[in-house]
Amino acid sequence: MLFVYFCEVFLENLLEIKNLFVEYKMEKEFSQGQKTVFAVNDLSLDIKKGEILAIAGESGCGKSTLAKAILKLIESKSGGIFLGTGDNVLKLKQNDLKKFRQNAQIIFQNPFSSLNPKMKIYEILKEPLIVNKNSPALKNITDAEMDKRIKDTIKQVGLDEKALYLYPHEFSGGQRQRIAIARALILQPEFIVADEPVSALDVSIQAQIINLLQELKEKFNLTFLFISHDLSVIKYLADRVAVMYLGEIVELGTSAEIFNSPQHPYTKALLSAAPGFKKDEKIILSGDLPSPTDLPKGCKFHTRCPYVMDICKIQAPETKNFSQSHCANCHLYD
Repeated sequence: MLFVYFCEVFLENLLEIKNLFVEYKMEKEFSQGQKTVFAVNDLSLDIKKGEILAIAGESGCGKSTLAKAILKLIESKSGGIFLGTGDNVLKLKQNDLKKFRQNAQIIFQNPFSSLNPKMKIYEILKEPLIVNKNSPALKNITDAEMDKRIKDTIKQVGLDEKALYLYPHEFSGGQRQRIAIARALILQPEFIVADEPVSALDVSIQAQIINLLQELKEKFNLTFLFISHDLSVIKYLADRVAVMYLGEIVELGTSAEIFNSPQHPYTKALLSAAPGFKKDEKIILSGDLPSPTDLPKGCKFHTRCPYVMDICKIQAPETKNFSQSHCANCHLYD
């Protein structure tokens, strides 16, 4: 199902995702053969320069798969991820893809597994510079300049220069995530994917990391794709929010529109279940998230929707626009 946005463009697009499909095979349990996981399904979305765009949704809805597909860390079945130049990331050759990834970095969820335990922090931060030393941006960098960049970057994430000469196991989870952020910053990218960057941390540390990301965004004019299932974090940090369900975007709007005037029943249910949000009505979803190997027909949310109608079971809804920046896919508004 194509999610088309007729929202007026106020900012220039950094990336434009069109009709993206991501599928992968997994072994069937207790039997021979494979089954197909339909992780991202005909998804279209724009990411605008200088914004924090959050992807919200339950575990298993395809958020992390989308993030990895954008950076081509996993292969996509079809579709396009277009740069401002018009180039399709999915079709970039090795050298051009390497250049793109210099400008597009990722912060992974788990700081305890994303850092090489056998390397000191200085080596972890130096490695991306060495790998990309032949690129135009780094071709003439001297060892002294490289050393200065490493020391400046570790300070930018709130750690002392002494941290560079220690190993990852000598740090707490929050400190390790600061190091992971420093690694993402070291190549001075324009775009950063943050895949659940605070979910593995204590609540008190989460706030520090969230504030750090906000400060870095403002200081370096970064663009973030921020993935989280924590709506309170999203409300605080995001400029726009895309709500994802079974590989599709079902609602998109500014943070204020999503949290103050949600339109899709799934968005309303997420807010209804989240602590700390005003509840106009309590929406309790029936059943579990359907398997991505056997997607429902029609509207994929109809198996759990409290407002389901006959048409929902047979026909996918079209996009409804509530403002220049707010849209949703739902038959309730036909």
